[in-house]
Amino acid sequence: MSELAVPENRLLIAGSWQSPASGEALPVLDPATQQAFHQAGRATAADVDAAVSAARTAYDGWSRMNPSDRGAILARWSQLIFQHVEELARYEAQDVGKPLSDARTNIFIAGSILGYFAGAADKLHGATLPSRSADNTGFTLREPLGVCAMVIAWNVPAILFMADAAPALAAGNTVVLKPSEYAPMSPLAIAALAAEAGLPPGVLNVVTGLGPEAGQPLTSHPGINHISFVGSSATGRAIMRSAAENLVPVKLELGGKSPNVVFADADLDAAVPAILESIVENAGQNCYAGSRLLIEEPIYDEVVQRLAAAMEAVKAGPWHEDLDMGPLVNGIQHERVSGFLSGGVAGGARVVTGGPGGTDGWFVKPTLFDKVTPDMPIVREEIFGPVLAAESFRGARDAIDRVNATPYGLLVSVWTNDLSRALRVTQEVRSGQVSVNEFANSAIIGFPFNLAKESGFSQGGGYEAMKEYTSEKGVTIKMRPLD
Repeated sequence: MSELAVPENRLLIAGSWQSPASGEALPVLDPATQQAFHQAGRATAADVDAAVSAARTAYDGWSRMNPSDRGAILARWSQLIFQHVEELARYEAQDVGKPLSDARTNIFIAGSILGYFAGAADKLHGATLPSRSADNTGFTLREPLGVCAMVIAWNVPAILFMADAAPALAAGNTVVLKPSEYAPMSPLAIAALAAEAGLPPGVLNVVTGLGPEAGQPLTSHPGINHISFVGSSATGRAIMRSAAENLVPVKLELGGKSPNVVFADADLDAAVPAILESIVENAGQNCYAGSRLLIEEPIYDEVVQRLAAAMEAVKAGPWHEDLDMGPLVNGIQHERVSGFLSGGVAGGARVVTGGPGGTDGWFVKPTLFDKVTPDMPIVREEIFGPVLAAESFRGARDAIDRVNATPYGLLVSVWTNDLSRALRVTQEVRSGQVSVNEFANSAIIGFPFNLAKESGFSQGGGYEAMKEYTSEKGVTIKMRPLD
């Protein structure tokens, strides 16, 4: 098996590695050392235009290819990802700063998502509809949209890449991807394997660069037929305004403030480790991170004490040490999270454990606040760091009201052994996803990543994701009478 290398200061356009039109590069930093370990291409509008043009040129051939043949190419690509898990995991771990074991899991999930949609490529179908007349028949066709622009975040880049690109490509679309400038390495390396799998030139193009220089020209390009965006709510709103100019459909995956709701009858031996993992995984830099903790009053003190002890045992370090948690991704994020820490104290919340990290790298200790009020920023706003705010509640109705008192609606985790209560809470919380006696779920490939409120929206995620990247055409036929 050949070594998987990503060339310095190059963009993937029309099947080849090309220098950016500006000739300029962007340093890719290791968050644990704050030192550059790679130079990524700094794309501008000229490069975006070339990538969109390549995708439009490739569209006819790819969209008209036999779906089984498309699926076979994607399946080979999936297998190549599995063969290169270790190399891809090292890229993602060093990029983001996460432990190597976490990155390895993310690469495996990305390959599994691609394999799932490889198998779905020839199973996209319409419907046959009944008619009131024997002389008419009606049916629908599912057709690809065209060129899809994808702008993804830096926290789990391999998974985010495949969650959008795999269903779009399987449905017959072509793609222009802009990874985050903070974590472009695993998307570039995964894209490099696509040609080896037989993906035709121009079907997948990758432009790295800054948001204003590459992202904005991509999402406002008149040659784009669909936009997928993962990132902040503020940028999501700007993309929607831009898309409105070209009347382009948009899929948005934005922020979250996901709560763990722990009832008094919960199995705390199972709940506490899962709650810890929900906020320290990827140093809390996940949109679904469990950054709120609602605890029923009778067990409040016990849960806080047990969780604080678990947090204090977390070992943090650089990616290659493969410990429990890494640093934050960059200085901007470190400053932001540090501001929430100081703001929480200034606002009257109590630090049970945690606080700023060491002087080397962008580290922050897992931090638990209590004595919070619902109006505090650490309770209401997405922090995107290992910072957890705990509050107590009295009964299911109070818990539901507290869960819903946030602009976000991504994930709610309910911890209880009362099935009836779990179902009632599931029905009444405003959230795209609910898990019971676990936090999130990465074991079910094809599980929908649904969103509500200001967390975003889509036409279909998971097993229905191909609907997002297709349109339905209605066809009616008037039949002539038989001779």
